[in-house]
Amino acid sequence: MWIADNWKDYEVIDTSSGEKLERWGDFLLIRPDPQVIWNTPKTNNNWHKPNGHYYRSNKGGGQWKFFNLPEQWTIHYNNLTFNLKPFSFKHTGLFPEQATNWDWFSDKIRNAKRPVKVLNLFAYTGGATLAALEAGAHVTHVDASKGMVTWAKENTVSSNLADRPVRWLVDDCVKFVEREIRRGNKYDAIIMDPPSYGRGPKGETWKIEENIFPFIELCTNILSDNPLFFLINSYTTGLQPAVLSYMIHTAIVPKFGGTVEANEIGLNVSSNGLVLPCGASGRWESE
Repeated sequence: MWIADNWKDYEVIDTSSGEKLERWGDFLLIRPDPQVIWNTPKTNNNWHKPNGHYYRSNKGGGQWKFFNLPEQWTIHYNNLTFNLKPFSFKHTGLFPEQATNWDWFSDKIRNAKRPVKVLNLFAYTGGATLAALEAGAHVTHVDASKGMVTWAKENTVSSNLADRPVRWLVDDCVKFVEREIRRGNKYDAIIMDPPSYGRGPKGETWKIEENIFPFIELCTNILSDNPLFFLINSYTTGLQPAVLSYMIHTAIVPKFGGTVEANEIGLNVSSNGLVLPCGASGRWESE
């Protein structure tokens, strides 16, 4: 398992009964987590004094209850700064487990000894975009949500990276890649974090089980002649590491060679030394 274990401003303190107790900087949140199917005693006192608690509804969705929590605050990961603000469906604007991938590809970019053009698809609030910019890459950031792209820009400013080479695009990721193929644009690296289900700005539908493999194949047409890496993340239960590995092997290796690794990603639980699984990632890199 690849574990995001270099955080100082974030930790999973404990997990039980479908929930996780987390520290985000100076604030404690309790949020639902479908992986937490165990019912262990909640002996940690912090369970009783959260600053925010997201309650799931039996009818789907849920709601936040806040206790002395600011509308927005920041946390840091190395030189990066992220603006946090809890919003719909339990989210805060950041997936801390992705830091294990940021560390991996940041090393790849720094050691490339050449300019690296990165395409970040389904790019959300820009965690991977910030990491790639900080490592020295030129980044194209694409997400269907205007609000998420605006949030990513704010994170870039907060991280003192606003002067770095980045393009911001509110677009359907599939249609964007199709247009890039027609334009003849190429990228040295592609990062994608596709949702299980989503809609584009003009109502385009995305279902990961149906669309992900054709999309990976499509993306191989915009990789440069000497690509550096390809990264795909998944929180969808059916897309286990072996599935990600199979798809990447099939779509990318025949064209570009290289090596493929796939694994679960996770976060340490500080109260007991165990690991909370948080999805899976598949990585291709040139040899």
